[in-house]
Amino acid sequence: MAVYTDISDEELAELLARYDLGAAQTFKGIAEGVENSNFLLETDRGRFILTIYERRVQPEDLPFFLGLMHWLADHDYPCATPMAGRDGELIQSVRGKPAAIVGFMPGLSVRRPTARHCREAGEGLARLHLAAEGFPMGRANDLGHEAWGPLFAGLKGAAEDLKPGLAATIDADLAHLAAHWPTGLPEGVIHADYFPDNVFFQGEQFAAAIDFYFACVDALAYDIAVALNAWCFEADGSFNITSARALVAGYEAHRPLTDAERNALPILAHGAAMRFFLTRLNDWGATPAGALVRPKDPLEYERKLAVHRSATDLVLFGDRP
Repeated sequence: MAVYTDISDEELAELLARYDLGAAQTFKGIAEGVENSNFLLETDRGRFILTIYERRVQPEDLPFFLGLMHWLADHDYPCATPMAGRDGELIQSVRGKPAAIVGFMPGLSVRRPTARHCREAGEGLARLHLAAEGFPMGRANDLGHEAWGPLFAGLKGAAEDLKPGLAATIDADLAHLAAHWPTGLPEGVIHADYFPDNVFFQGEQFAAAIDFYFACVDALAYDIAVALNAWCFEADGSFNITSARALVAGYEAHRPLTDAERNALPILAHGAAMRFFLTRLNDWGATPAGALVRPKDPLEYERKLAVHRSATDLVLFGDRP
């Protein structure tokens, strides 16, 4: 979440006139992430999140994202529900940019997940995959493994500026991933950005998932790989195998993995680290001047890539957790 586009009181009032959500009482920007402009909105009828879509989000993808959130909520999965305007539409416009208002979800994200949090997160991810079964819309993963090489082609100079010699290392990683990327794994709708700041807890219990704006159809196990990178590395860069086992055990409590999925986790985790390294590297030098935003450090994921590179069986647990 971030704020690239600020809006005036008059623009907010005009937007709210298109809804039946009451009058604004509190309205403030949320300075997290790098993708869209997000605001906490409180009216006399409740609390909401207003999102103005910019940068990577393509307007043609919004029906998929918002439709998925509606589908999940209708299938008893705790996620923010998009609000329809008086015209029945989920997508509105602010300053010529698409926008939507969703319900506010209670709970807190955790900055230092414990193994218990990781197990709960794994359960929440499996529940998401199961709840999304039957969703009638599809969307390809435009940041999947086939996109990484072309994306890095324009970032080699940035990689060298970040760390001399890094461009050649990333090229070698990309060649390895292309040669060994698994095929034929079970597919379905995945979150694709299942980070701790996109998961809410009440106490130590999973409460909700938010921010579905990278959701797509891809290998379900790739979503687990994203989560292993996001949840199971310590602040010092070490991989917490206890937390990783807990996350996978939580997932398998609802959806057991196939042997092929389990065997693919190491290469999927290496690839997931590559995906977030590349997009963070791209964003690192592309943040507009004056934006209320904190771009995320690509070196965090460069260090995770190094761990996967040096321990290719890191998340191949052997026995079932």
